Amino acid sequence: MMNINYIDIKSLKVSENLAKFVNEELLRGTNITPEKFWSGFEGCINELEPKNKELLNKRESLQKKIDNWHVKNKGKKIDINQYKIFLKEIGYLVDVGANFKIETSNVDEEITEIAGPQLVVPIMNARYTLNAANARWVSLYDSLYGTDIIESEEGGSERYDPNRGQEVIKYVREFFDKYIPIDGTSWKNISGLKIINKNLIILKDGYEYNLVDTNKFIGHRGDVNKPEAVILKNNKLHFEIIINPRAFSAAHDIAGISDVIAESAVSTICDNEDSVAAVDAEDKVNCYRNWLGLMKGSLKVQFEKKGKMLERKLNPDRSYISRDGKGLKLQGRSLLLIRNVGHLMTNSSIILKNGNEVPEGIMDAFITTAAAIHDLKRKKNSRTGSIYIVKPKMHGPEETAFTDILFTKVEEVLNLQKYTCKIGIMDEERRTSVNLKECIRSLKNRVFFINTGFLDRTGDEMHTSMESGPMIKKGDMKSSKWISAYENNNVDIGLECGFSGKAQIGKGMWAAPDMMKQMMIDKIGHLKAGANCAWVPSPTAASLHALHYHQVDIFSVQKKILNRDKAKLDDLLTLPIADRPNWSMDEINSEISNSAQTILGYVVRWIDQGVGCSKVPDINNIGLMEDRATLRISSQHIANWIHHGITTKIQVTEIMKAMAKIVDKQNEDDKNYTKMSDNYEKSIAFQTACDLIFKGKDQPSGYTEPLLHLNRIRKKISQN
Repeated sequence: MMNINYIDIKSLKVSENLAKFVNEELLRGTNITPEKFWSGFEGCINELEPKNKELLNKRESLQKKIDNWHVKNKGKKIDINQYKIFLKEIGYLVDVGANFKIETSNVDEEITEIAGPQLVVPIMNARYTLNAANARWVSLYDSLYGTDIIESEEGGSERYDPNRGQEVIKYVREFFDKYIPIDGTSWKNISGLKIINKNLIILKDGYEYNLVDTNKFIGHRGDVNKPEAVILKNNKLHFEIIINPRAFSAAHDIAGISDVIAESAVSTICDNEDSVAAVDAEDKVNCYRNWLGLMKGSLKVQFEKKGKMLERKLNPDRSYISRDGKGLKLQGRSLLLIRNVGHLMTNSSIILKNGNEVPEGIMDAFITTAAAIHDLKRKKNSRTGSIYIVKPKMHGPEETAFTDILFTKVEEVLNLQKYTCKIGIMDEERRTSVNLKECIRSLKNRVFFINTGFLDRTGDEMHTSMESGPMIKKGDMKSSKWISAYENNNVDIGLECGFSGKAQIGKGMWAAPDMMKQMMIDKIGHLKAGANCAWVPSPTAASLHALHYHQVDIFSVQKKILNRDKAKLDDLLTLPIADRPNWSMDEINSEISNSAQTILGYVVRWIDQGVGCSKVPDINNIGLMEDRATLRISSQHIANWIHHGITTKIQVTEIMKAMAKIVDKQNEDDKNYTKMSDNYEKSIAFQTACDLIFKGKDQPSGYTEPLLHLNRIRKKISQN
């Protein structure tokens, strides 16, 4: 057990560093005294903790009933109607009520009106967090030049390649020709830009041209005859054309254009959950302090890069002169949302009077909301006076209703107007997706977002149906009947409940940050599926994915989708089990090896270094963003195959040892890395990775957090 210094506050034992943070940093400058905060928190926690536990017990009870049903019906073809009757009898499926529309109010335009990329960033890392917050505006030139979208020999070199630079310029000009066209000519080889009579004039070959849609020009900086920057708008997103003939990047541009800045990450989720490794008070205070710094506008970080000390802080708003000659300001930063943890985990930061650890999700709710009070006074993040909390891993309408109760209590204690706290529903658990309409109903005055997370959703699909049979291969999941129904159902229900123009309908992460060319081919599919935001792993990916939102009018797409045939519950409940699998031993070994390698690559950094999200090379050495969602699906998949005799524990153990050597080799340049293969028995990381598989069937909902947290704490103790 870690040595934690607690102080007594009311009936609670609060870790000293958390108490000091709350009393001296979090609440300072608010109208909430420490006495009021702790008094209110104590009353709420004592009331809500038993209800939280009751909900978790319900999950466990339902899982046992589903397991027993599958065991009883083993060998029989599943009759979907009988299956639905059973799920209703046990309360897993609930009756669908009358139609309704969400009533969420005071929501910022980044949620209601502007469709665009959404970044997800681990709040534990201040530098990454600042990069993400500032990713509202990103150099399109840099993003194209540094990725595989532009093909040239100097792609990975630090030396500037003028031919590659020309290809970047060509790409941007061709894009402008399609989506912000000039009347009568092309953006290629223009010689200048100026403003005459409130209109943008484009100079080329001695002639003057206008935009086809003159309203797409909205402002500039500098002199009208020699502007320093021109701002364009399309589909409510902006481009800023930077004009600086003296800049190195403008050397081959006769118009003197040195860069094009794209409005990129319209919103950012600052994550306390899947992408962080926060296991104790020290870690939680680090997360909370970074979020507080964002809400105060004071977060800064100093770091060394190429021998120079640099400072990063939040960008200011961007100022222009509007086409009417007035001052014009655009948001300089992404709209920041905060993702709390779910209902499952507890944390040793606070010990309750009954001796239990505090439910971490309840602690998150109070502290992250209190931090946002600072922004309610400044209105720099939310101009409408809202606080945006993304709530993950809720199972069904009872749990979403509990979240509504929780935040009502938070608002009462913190003297906030009811419904100040807006809730984003992560539609990533099976009991939520099959009851989505009723989940939304329970939060109809708070919901600002629903989002599909197919990895967690697949992990829950496999765990819920563990006893039904061996699962199909991981790669086949994306083309299975249930997942297409799941993705469509999320959009169908969101639109039916009035989300269009009021709330976000989101889609999941692009997990390969080095494969931007493929992202530009594939990820536009999220927009065509009706999503007005989709997740990206980096500012670079945000600027490139933003181009998709210039190509597609999401709200028109959503109007068309309203008239399509709705996703069927029967399809959503179709289990992804393999019918009489006849896989060869090579196929089985390959599938397990791939999963084992990514499990180990992720877990070793999580346990040994406290890194909650990282780019992990897969078996083909392609770097993929891994977090707990990807870990959940891989560990549950192997656990399922062991349970149904597709493989054995002995076989998997041997593969894990072989893959550990590969992961060790992939990390040999990391001076902080400890090899797993030097001593498998003593490597806490290796043993954790094995436990996630071999104990996976018995983990609550197949979640990885209990084992990760337990063993990260063990590792921290061993390092002290």
